[in-house]
Amino acid sequence: MAHSTCLNDIDVVVLAGGLGTRIRDTLGDTPKLLAMVNGRPFLDFLMGRLKGFGARRLILGLGHLGGRVVEHLESHPPDGLDIVTLIEPEPLGTAGALRFVARLVESDPVMVMNGDSFTGADLCEFVQAHRRSGAEGSILAADVADTAEFGRLKVSPEGRVLEFSEKDPSQTGPGLINAGVYLFDAAMMTRIEGMEGPSLERDVFPALDPGTLGAAVGQGPFIDIGTPEDLLRAADVLKPFTPS
Repeated sequence: MAHSTCLNDIDVVVLAGGLGTRIRDTLGDTPKLLAMVNGRPFLDFLMGRLKGFGARRLILGLGHLGGRVVEHLESHPPDGLDIVTLIEPEPLGTAGALRFVARLVESDPVMVMNGDSFTGADLCEFVQAHRRSGAEGSILAADVADTAEFGRLKVSPEGRVLEFSEKDPSQTGPGLINAGVYLFDAAMMTRIEGMEGPSLERDVFPALDPGTLGAAVGQGPFIDIGTPEDLLRAADVLKPFTPS
């Protein structure tokens, strides 16, 4: 991938405070960010991908086993990235974690992403789509062959989110899902800080009026490493994205 600069002046918040209960038997006392994929910690793939789009400042919202991640970064400092870490005192959920780190955010907009998923989408195209939309917040959507393991998104022809459907194993087949990458303007961050509920996906987004959030469909693979099966599958999916 040619080096881009669209994230030069956009902070990236990585939400990685989850307990990892679905994969704990596999990882033991290794946090998901440090799960090994093709001999490299998953975090290396995230950082390499973000640096490829020009990211310079990363805020890691850590939780369970967060100290391990801090130790790893101290002994393997990444080149060209300023990383700020903050460990939440207790599991706060994605919205709670974002509120917890919000005071560290210095850019408008800010990119927010889940620390246990990876997308091969072009993040610069996502930034452009967000700015064109005029929306206070945008969601990166992924087009997947089977939505059963995810919540579905219903998106208008104009690229606005109309509806969120909870994960439903009976809801099979292709569709759009939330890829766990967002762009929030300062106004949306203020709005989220004033709202109730621990989860962006289950509490914050469904409480917004339909059409409030923009949606851009990213091309490229998507994987969530939250289960042992998907962590195993990550070896093939992430091979083309191995950081140098």
